[in-house]
Amino acid sequence: MGIEVHNISKSYNDQQALKNVSFKIGNGEIVGFLGPNGAGKSTLMKILTGYITPSEGSAKVEGLDVINNKIEIQKKIGYLPEHNPLYLEMFVREYLNYSATVHSIDKKEVENVIAITGLTPEANKKIGSLSKGFRQRVGLANALLHHPNVLILDEPTTGLDPNQLIEIRELIKSIGKEKTIFLSTHIMQEVEAICDRVIIIKKGEIIADKKLEDLKSSKEQIIEVEFDYRIEEVAFKNLSHLEKAENKAGFVYWLYFNTDEDMRSQVFDFAQENGLKILQLHQKHKNLEELFLDLTQEQKT
Repeated sequence: MGIEVHNISKSYNDQQALKNVSFKIGNGEIVGFLGPNGAGKSTLMKILTGYITPSEGSAKVEGLDVINNKIEIQKKIGYLPEHNPLYLEMFVREYLNYSATVHSIDKKEVENVIAITGLTPEANKKIGSLSKGFRQRVGLANALLHHPNVLILDEPTTGLDPNQLIEIRELIKSIGKEKTIFLSTHIMQEVEAICDRVIIIKKGEIIADKKLEDLKSSKEQIIEVEFDYRIEEVAFKNLSHLEKAENKAGFVYWLYFNTDEDMRSQVFDFAQENGLKILQLHQKHKNLEELFLDLTQEQKT
């Protein structure tokens, strides 16, 4: 098992950042860790890497307890923090050679990670002169240098342009065939492109932990319909499987149904029965971003 988390809680004075968080991540899994700002993502990642200690609970990486085996665990983990700390006055190759010395790694590995992360054209430049995207690549190269079994990546594609995004996503997917990867991100397309599974956290608590395909296969469907005049939402109450109706703009309504059945025919019948003309009618299913917002947004009172 790559990562095991059991009832982890963490408090800072009176503020509780994590509340009884538990999950397991197997070898070769790529798991996306999602949540609003301040939900506890970075706190948990820092616990797994041994940078901070939990207030309660336990966690293991590669079978080793994170509290009692910090040095051994850090040898097995490649960590890219959200705010990537680099020596800006050093050259790229110089910095990675320095890291190789710290880890007692053959310097030829430096050339390997430079090539893998697409840093060859920048290898002889000072880190401080690089764009934010290339600095992220340097951080990722450093995280890969010692061949870790587990990669913990906090917002790994921050600052990358669209072409770089595709390249780094493919790199992470390729690495994930042999390693456990746990990554946080706020980019939903990134999760859909890279991850096998999604864990969603809100206010320090896990609110969803599902395979990506299961999360996306929700029965909920949305019928977007435009009539020739406005009606009250309460008029839809007799439609079967209807969860809610929303007036989006003018005469346009979104009708939310929880069923596998295609509800367009019922909406058409509803219009006929009520003397309405349908100007447009579309069926849609929620994407990951909409599902994430549903799970994490605050309920209006």
